[in-house]
Amino acid sequence: MKGVFLLFILFSYANSFFGQSGEFQSVDDIFSEWNHKNVPGGSIGIIKDGELIYAKGYGMANLEYDIPNSASSVFRIASTSKQFTAACIVLLAEKGKLSLDDNLKSIFPDFPAYANEITIRNMLNHTSGIRDYLQLAYLKGLRDDDHYVDEDLMGWLINQTDLNFPPGEEYLYSNSGYWLLGQIVEKISGVNMAAFARKEIFEPLGMMQTHFHNDHTQIVKERASGYVPGNDGEYKISMTTLNMIGDGGIFTSVNDIKKWDDAFYDRSVLSDEFWEMMTTQGVLNDGEIIGYASGLDIGEYNGLKTISHGGAFVGYRAEFMRFPEQKVSIAIFANRGDVNPTNLAYQVADVILKNDFIETENVIVNEESVSQEFIQLNANELKKFEGDYWNDAGSYSRKIYVKNDTLRYYRSEYSESDLLPISKNEFKMINVGADLSIKFTDEQMHKLMTVVIDDGNPIISKSYTPKNYTPAELVAYQGNYYSEELDATYSFKLENDSLRLFINDKPASPLRPIMTNRFSNDDYGVFEFMQDENEKLSGFRLASGRVKNLVFVKL
Repeated sequence: MKGVFLLFILFSYANSFFGQSGEFQSVDDIFSEWNHKNVPGGSIGIIKDGELIYAKGYGMANLEYDIPNSASSVFRIASTSKQFTAACIVLLAEKGKLSLDDNLKSIFPDFPAYANEITIRNMLNHTSGIRDYLQLAYLKGLRDDDHYVDEDLMGWLINQTDLNFPPGEEYLYSNSGYWLLGQIVEKISGVNMAAFARKEIFEPLGMMQTHFHNDHTQIVKERASGYVPGNDGEYKISMTTLNMIGDGGIFTSVNDIKKWDDAFYDRSVLSDEFWEMMTTQGVLNDGEIIGYASGLDIGEYNGLKTISHGGAFVGYRAEFMRFPEQKVSIAIFANRGDVNPTNLAYQVADVILKNDFIETENVIVNEESVSQEFIQLNANELKKFEGDYWNDAGSYSRKIYVKNDTLRYYRSEYSESDLLPISKNEFKMINVGADLSIKFTDEQMHKLMTVVIDDGNPIISKSYTPKNYTPAELVAYQGNYYSEELDATYSFKLENDSLRLFINDKPASPLRPIMTNRFSNDDYGVFEFMQDENEKLSGFRLASGRVKNLVFVKL
């Protein structure tokens, strides 16, 4: 009890000391909208030189009982959990129980032959090509409140006869890979990963508020309930009955994550070799080094190195961002699904690390950060970039249009971004938490749109004119199509002169024509119809985010 009281005094002193500066008020202002009794919010922690200099809760942990959030509130941190799954794998590798070059089929022989080429290392850095199970569940017609178990999920993955791409050829985030890593921990260690992590990580580090939540009926002391806003603007409970861990599943607090951060600098429990393996970035088959390591994004912000990961699932959002050379870390755990914690973490960094920034002109994250590098272009100058652009490698289309004298980048009816000009034909995308530039150029009969994210490889899309189909032409696409891999039937019916999608006889949304035999859907992706030797429609391939090359055959 004496130790707890002393810790409280130290926290109070640190917050009081920090609060006397302008930085305290500036950080507080960032989260002012959460600081009300009738909304959920989150917990914020700032760690500097091994001290939790700022720890505060905002809004309500529970709206039914008016329980406020605090630094000890426990949140589901979704994909921010992946670093703990990776840690379990790395510990097993250190113990000689497995090698990161072991292949998936050697551990789970029921997978198709392609699993011979998928290594544990591929799964750690998202270069396996394994289709994402959450997207597969969605494409099967399941929703967040549908229940399925690990055995179901293993069956879905084994049933996939193809990958998104050959292992090591590309980087594509895959929750399936990390769920499988959790299954590998259990197979190799002989105990569930929740028990393994508790014994090997959480107990040695004193993280008594942290666990892998593999039983949704388990009572969690000081848990913050998850919420999302409803159509009426009122918040509604958003939780899950799913028990999967590996891709997510960690419950923790700001106070506890500080102990994990301490272990990065104090190598007495987790060794130098452990952290070297954790932070080694993935390498593609062609030698390109990617920004993802083992459950950690290795990046840069305003010239400073970052080690971070965000998370989003049901009514929870999370970001844990470390600036290792400055020994500063920022934790933002939220129990509301309508916020971008990564963006907020950058705003906090703008306050506490502004004197350390090296390249402040290169990253524009928030509208408040708009600097003099932007120029003015009138509506006519902007309109010449308007149009539809197709990215063949990613099988997606984007629409560029002008609204209120601002160029807009349209992904879907749920997602758009502003583009602000830095030259006559180059723009910065704002409010995306990254340095994202877009350049427009002309090439013969087409316009090219080149996107570069954080100095990565150029992503090139080409302008096109969407095809217009008559209702009579659309009739040929009607019918039922079955995917053996998905075990689902998709149907298309002509409604109001458009093709309407039905999944297992349940109505979905209409398709939008792109090109000949190619249609787009904001909810389900891009449908590319195939023809047989007689030029009759025989099926289609579906590209849907983290699931590609999914084949449906016309019945």
